[in-house]
Amino acid sequence: MINPSHANSGVQLLEIGPEAAGQRIDNFLRTQLKGVPKTLIYRILRKGEVRVNKGRIKPEYKLQAGDLVRVPPLRLAERDEPAPLAQGLLERLEAAIVHEDKALILLNKPAGIAVHGGSGLSYGVIEALRQLRPEARDLELVHRLDRDTSGLLMIAKKRSMLRHLHEALRGDGVDKRYLALVRGCWPGARKQVSAPLQKNTLRSGERMVEVDEEGREALTLFRVLRRFGDFATLVEAKPVTGRTHQIRVHARHAGHPIAGDAKYGDEEFTREIRALGGKRLFLHAYSLVVPLPEGGELRLEAPVDEMWAQTLERLSD
Repeated sequence: MINPSHANSGVQLLEIGPEAAGQRIDNFLRTQLKGVPKTLIYRILRKGEVRVNKGRIKPEYKLQAGDLVRVPPLRLAERDEPAPLAQGLLERLEAAIVHEDKALILLNKPAGIAVHGGSGLSYGVIEALRQLRPEARDLELVHRLDRDTSGLLMIAKKRSMLRHLHEALRGDGVDKRYLALVRGCWPGARKQVSAPLQKNTLRSGERMVEVDEEGREALTLFRVLRRFGDFATLVEAKPVTGRTHQIRVHARHAGHPIAGDAKYGDEEFTREIRALGGKRLFLHAYSLVVPLPEGGELRLEAPVDEMWAQTLERLSD
């Protein structure tokens, strides 16, 4: 049935016998190509690199006796490349999807997970979603959230949607709002922070952002939602511009740093919040209004996690 030349490296020609007739091509390849990741098998099928009788086929094609299947050269992961992600993480992210259609995924990203690999990380949300949705060949991040920030994250499944949303983000078409727990009593009269921001890279390679007259214009609108005496305030933050670490730096600049912020926060305030069980950065992208290409808009809100909710309950006691 099989006449492979250099398994998992060069071109393979597989001749189908009667015992494999009626089997789907994707299932057949998964059993024949031992050690080849399922995502790679679907990728070569999707791209038309697998040929049956010299013609392109779909993953659901059912084999017939006598078919000649051509499999292209396959490059398997080197030993130092990341292994497929843990099933627990994949299941956690699958459960975090709050909206999905043919062109867009919206995820309530948990705190502590980076949006993409890099800076010592082998994976992030986008790498995980590419494993979860191998058939979505154009999966791309529309925007980013800091690793320790939770909340609504947009991932485009089509290039047309990616272009549409990038254009909307450059204008004022996308309405993004965050929840932040900040130190002290934020004055109700303080509705905005306007301060230019400059990115700097330290010797360690760590990226820091500072208020600097030479920096880029940045504006954040703030609204008080709930007070916890003079100790802390829950605010809504709406970034009008989209600078790196903007809300975190503007909150500190206003004299009210965000709880759990290791870069721009207040250590004593963070320590007191951690004593209440709040062991995270208290910044959450909770609301998103997105214009759709065909007209209308998508409105979504994402709840905070249990740790956040319980910390606020204890603050209220």
